[in-house]
Amino acid sequence: MNYLIPANTKRGNLILGLFRPFDLILFGTGVIISVILLAIMPLSSTVVTVLVLAPALITGFLVIPIPYYHNMLNVLMELFEFITSRQKYIWKGWCVEYGEENSKSVH
Repeated sequence: MNYLIPANTKRGNLILGLFRPFDLILFGTGVIISVILLAIMPLSSTVVTVLVLAPALITGFLVIPIPYYHNMLNVLMELFEFITSRQKYIWKGWCVEYGEENSKSVH
């Protein structure tokens, strides 16, 4: 009763085999914000142009697929979780002295 599960079974649940619905919503929101800013703001300098295109560029960077993770957004979420939820494990070992227990056995 051994089952062979192909490595790409999760890709069948993704849009175009790469994107989750949230990824496309995130990227679409960034593109819509950039298009609105393009219509509103005059592109008089390079700095303004970069700032106007920043939402689309940032969200595009977040949904770029990378190996061993789904995308950059997942890498950043894993990194944040690792940094913020690190637990402190106290190792006592097998030869720790326990104060009262040790003093009772000595006398």
